[in-house]
Amino acid sequence: MSEDTKSSPLVKELFAVGAHFGYSRTRRHPSVAKFLFATKNKVDIIDIEHTEKQLEAASAFMAKLGEKGKTVIFVGTKPEAKESTRLAAESLGLPFTTSRWVGGILTNFPEIKKRLTRLEELRAAKISGDLAKKYTKKEQLLIAREVAKMEDLFSGIVSLKGIPDALLVVDPKKEMNAILEAQRLSIPTIGILSTDCDITDVDYPIIANDASRASIEFIVKHLADAYKTAVKE
Repeated sequence: MSEDTKSSPLVKELFAVGAHFGYSRTRRHPSVAKFLFATKNKVDIIDIEHTEKQLEAASAFMAKLGEKGKTVIFVGTKPEAKESTRLAAESLGLPFTTSRWVGGILTNFPEIKKRLTRLEELRAAKISGDLAKKYTKKEQLLIAREVAKMEDLFSGIVSLKGIPDALLVVDPKKEMNAILEAQRLSIPTIGILSTDCDITDVDYPIIANDASRASIEFIVKHLADAYKTAVKE
């Protein structure tokens, strides 16, 4: 696949970050077949003109969410997605999860909220010095371990006050637990997904390379920028 000089600037940028590289043909999900450009050296090549349209549709949805100040959880736990997912969410003051999806974040939020409150209380007690005053060194050590575990799992969603309005997910196949919870509650989903995923699992699929840091970062940032611009306007 070559970069056409007549291509749009967005297509050229997607091409530059390698968004057109899919997985091997043997891993292909049937739902992506019509969005492929070719198969070279047994690797599926995504037609990024389709990716452009999908990204624009997802960006328009993100803009609508931004206009209304809606809450979007960014989900990206695979190594290639962690940093860009966190940075994009933090730039918008939105919740995120980059460790692992804890079951019940959506479907059992009251219970999750108790754990978030517990984390906030322990944070405050540490800052105020109450932990040192009320507990022995052994008890403080056990609490420190509890806090470390909770920070790993929940630090990105402490600000979550209720059920979010949408999810932005990198690799829905890997994050299927999050997708299933969203489906159960009819929460809209945006998914950055490669050729091994079922595009019908998400409401706004963006078929692109989900194994490349550069590709993930570009698309996540593009979506975050759409939200941010709408908020400013």
